[in-house]
Parts: sequence; structure tokens; C-alpha cells
Amino acid sequence: MTVTQAVFFLMAAFTVGASLLVVLARNIVHCAIALVFAFFGVAALFILLDAEFLAATQVLLYVGGITILLLFAIMLTSQISARGVKIMNEQVGISAVVALALFGLMAYANLKGFPALVPPMLAASDNTASLGRLLLTTYVLPFEVVSLLLLAAMVGAIVLARREQGKD
Repeated sequence: MTVTQAVFFLMAAFTVGASLLVVLARNIVHCAIALVFAFFGVAALFILLDAEFLAATQVLLYVGGITILLLFAIMLTSQISARGVKIMNEQVGISAVVALALFGLMAYANLKGFPALVPPMLAASDNTASLGRLLLTTYVLPFEVVSLLLLAAMVGAIVLARREQGKD
């Protein structure tokens, strides 16, 4: 096993562990903080795959934007952050079946591969340039719509927090 493979498996285990904490933690603030670590783990995996632009985008958008927005909304609604999150135990069986099916599919893909589905590799500079061009031309409208949706969610959280404060 090479050093790169060892680092990959270490970062993959870190990301899976943080993701499990997101799902299994009882405190919603702890879930959100574990989500930050899961996003950092995904960014580290992007770096190992030589996709530095995607890693930087992951950190800027998800860690810097979405998660902080989520934490801010949780803190605004004090009723949510004070209580624990109820874990749905009746969904564990279905979740285990889906997880095993996905694991089996990934093991099959790792052993046999899907050569017809693999696109030709582009140079790293071509990937970054084309991705940046797509984000600023073709996908600029969906990107702005998502930002407006996040703004509406934040305004809704503020309105709900003020209503809860008025009831006390």
C-alpha cells in the first residue's frame, strides 16, 4: 500500500465517521459541526483526486456558506437548539439494506469496473477552465436561484425566531 492510498483510506474513514456523527448525534448543533468535518473530508478527497478547484469550491460554498448559514439558523431558533433530535429507529432496517446494496454495487464496480461509462480524461487545466466557464455562463441562473432560496430560508428562520420570542 502506498502513502497516497493510506492517506485516501484515512480521509475516507474520517469522512464516513463524520457523516455518521451527522446522522446519529442527538444534539442538532453537534450534527451541524460534524457536517463541517464531513465537508472538509470530502474536500480532502477532492485534493487527493487532483481536483483542487472542486476542493476549494467545496470549502468556500459548503463549509463557508451553507454550514455557517445552517448554524446561524439553528442558533436563531433557540427552541430547536435546546432540544435533542429524535432518532428514527424504525428506519434502521431499510437504511441497512440500502447501505449494503450500495456497498455491493461499489464493490462490483471496483472489481469489474464499468469501462463504457468512463469518459476520456481531460487535462487538469481544461477541467478547471471549463468548470469555471460553465459556472459563470451556463449555470449562473441556477446558482443565483439557489442563493435566493438560501436567503429566503434565512429570512424565514428569522421570522420564526421572532414569533417564538414574542410567545415567551
